[in-house]
Amino acid sequence: MDFNEKLGTLIFNLGTMNSMAVAFSGGVDSGLLLKVAHGILGQQVLAVIINTPALPRRDLQDALDFVKELRVNYRVIEADPLQIEGFAENRSDRCYLCKRDLFRRVWAVAEEHGISWVADGSNCDDLNDDRPGMQALRELDVVSPLIEAQLSKAEIREMARRMQLKIWDKPAAACLASRFAYGQKISLEKLQQVEAAETYLSDLGFRQIRVRSHDNDARIEVAPEERTKICDQQMMDAINEKFKTLGFAHASMDLGGYRCGLAGKSKKD
Repeated sequence: MDFNEKLGTLIFNLGTMNSMAVAFSGGVDSGLLLKVAHGILGQQVLAVIINTPALPRRDLQDALDFVKELRVNYRVIEADPLQIEGFAENRSDRCYLCKRDLFRRVWAVAEEHGISWVADGSNCDDLNDDRPGMQALRELDVVSPLIEAQLSKAEIREMARRMQLKIWDKPAAACLASRFAYGQKISLEKLQQVEAAETYLSDLGFRQIRVRSHDNDARIEVAPEERTKICDQQMMDAINEKFKTLGFAHASMDLGGYRCGLAGKSKKD
């Protein structure tokens, strides 16, 4: 299918549903889905924003700003994945355990509002990655309309740009728990430490950022085209000093830059 056919398929499929709860993260994928679904189903669409310690505060604020500007009905629900058995221990099925818990909560909200469908913003590119959470979505009958319409990340961004969504070029984001290699324990303090480090780098002007936590050390990834900026001596000194104040013993840079895929046993989100 070409671009317009895929958009038509998305619109047609959404039109067959009488009501929908969209798990909204504040990112471009679920943002586009929410925009199109709201245009078709109107008040029968509910955006469900899940506030957890693994969600960066800026992403939470982005999500709130988006739903308010769109004037779509929304609910914010609280959840703490650290209370899920196996999550804090960072087992290899951590993502599955978390998705299963969170989408059960989304279904509970949907049923409370008499909503028939729960949807997420997964796209076709996600099928090429190692994403254990996809299994939980299938088990819970969560639909992924963007996948059903065979939409890639690039096509979703282009659709969002044409629809003039402010988040169309927002960098890819991921749960803060993805910054820790499997087997390395996760705590609230560790999540907050990583978030503070990434927020600092964002304030310095970097867009695509990951701070990987390895015990007491930080490994910084930025977009390949942003690597020369971070290699400035004054910049490196400032970052090193800041990271020490955040509790990291050492800070290093991944010379390859940010990239999706796998690195050892740690998913590269």
